[in-house]
Amino acid sequence: MSNLQPGPLGGEILHSIRGVVSLPALALDWRGLPRGHGEPVWVVPGYLASDGSTWVLRRFLSGLGYRVVGWGLGRNHGQVGRLAPALAARITEARITEPGATLIGWSLGGIIAREAARRVPERVRRVITLGTPVVGGPVATRFAGRYQKQGADLAAIAEKVAQRNAVPLPVPVVGFFSRVDGVVAWEACLDPNPANDFTGVEVGVGHYALCSSRETLAQLARVLAG
Repeated sequence: MSNLQPGPLGGEILHSIRGVVSLPALALDWRGLPRGHGEPVWVVPGYLASDGSTWVLRRFLSGLGYRVVGWGLGRNHGQVGRLAPALAARITEARITEPGATLIGWSLGGIIAREAARRVPERVRRVITLGTPVVGGPVATRFAGRYQKQGADLAAIAEKVAQRNAVPLPVPVVGFFSRVDGVVAWEACLDPNPANDFTGVEVGVGHYALCSSRETLAQLARVLAG
């Protein structure tokens, strides 16, 4: 577990800037990307972020023809035990039918999306995680120190995460990861349970560009269509 370390912060800043700067060039690829046909997509923000942080991603997918909504639960303060049931309740209230919604979770939002899918698998088609610390939780992130200052027991959280991971997920998962991620250790983004239907997708952008880079958005379009 101690080997799960994020990449250098300097590299994170550089690769995130490059990722965001690449976004305008996506217009050149727009016509060649596969399109949706009104399929529901829910987007969950990362730690300490709100729906505003995923605006570019949601706008892009809406333009491709998907019915995209934010999670609508305000700022993500990290209480997975409270937020996952709340998200599941919202999905249930939306009366989503077959084949279900795709849940896209950025960073910690991916954990919440996975746990919500456990609660309402009949309404979820799949989960897509973007730089999500599936293994270890906070201990595999640059926010480990902040959690400790708040009194969190990182070892206990990691053990709880391992226990949850031991239970197979009822829906397929696609996990985006980046070896230049300076916030979350890329190895932690790979699903550890061989019983899960998991596909890893590697991109070369910083953590903060995972929702707004040309490379990630184009790959997302292909995954959603596939």
